[in-house]
Amino acid sequence: MTSEPSNAASTYIFAPAAIPTLPIKASDALFPVHRIYCVGRNFADHAIEMGHDPDKEPPFFFQKNPDTLVLPGEDFPYPSASTDVHHEVELVVALKSGGSDIPVEHALDCVYGYAVGLDMTRRDLQAEAKKHGRPWEVAKAFERSAPCGFIHPAAETGHLSEGAIRLTVNGAVRQNGNLNQMVWKVPEMIAYLSRLFTLQPGDLIFAGTPAGVGAIEKGDTMVAHIDGLDEITFNVAG
Repeated sequence: MTSEPSNAASTYIFAPAAIPTLPIKASDALFPVHRIYCVGRNFADHAIEMGHDPDKEPPFFFQKNPDTLVLPGEDFPYPSASTDVHHEVELVVALKSGGSDIPVEHALDCVYGYAVGLDMTRRDLQAEAKKHGRPWEVAKAFERSAPCGFIHPAAETGHLSEGAIRLTVNGAVRQNGNLNQMVWKVPEMIAYLSRLFTLQPGDLIFAGTPAGVGAIEKGDTMVAHIDGLDEITFNVAG
């Protein structure tokens, strides 16, 4: 869902794009999205799965564009230019405030709420980019690469630090972990990221994925679950 800009179109040479938004659980209000940050290899078993040592690596981040969000009830369209598209189920952290150099002990004050998300990845294009030392945008920031569920306010759920995180494809479990397995916890991620960027209200952080990532096919049904949040279901459209 998006909201239309209030500015008169005559202010610009063409009408600006609408602000990307996410729905909030049990509310008519919308969460306006500023940026999407994703943390890489934040579950030890997934880092090992991808051929890396999680004990030697500080957190690193990449971005998706806000207009790549796919909302609850919509399909995930299988993207072009790839024959190896992978699912990655993730906790999504939605910020209500931000800043620079945020202390770890104050980081959770910035959190509005949490959602279930998917970091969809064109794995073949990512592998090619890695081989040549190139950026990952073609693999990570393609259109509709960020399916996401309703945002649940932290005032109602509490701050999520443990609980099952799971993804099934056509009813078969592919990924099954626990939020307590995250190498970098939510407050640490926010604090570290705020040393690299000035965080803003409306920022989303996709907090990493457990092991079991794998390919999806046209016609598949993905169901993503995190304890305490609504499950999300996305069909893969051809």
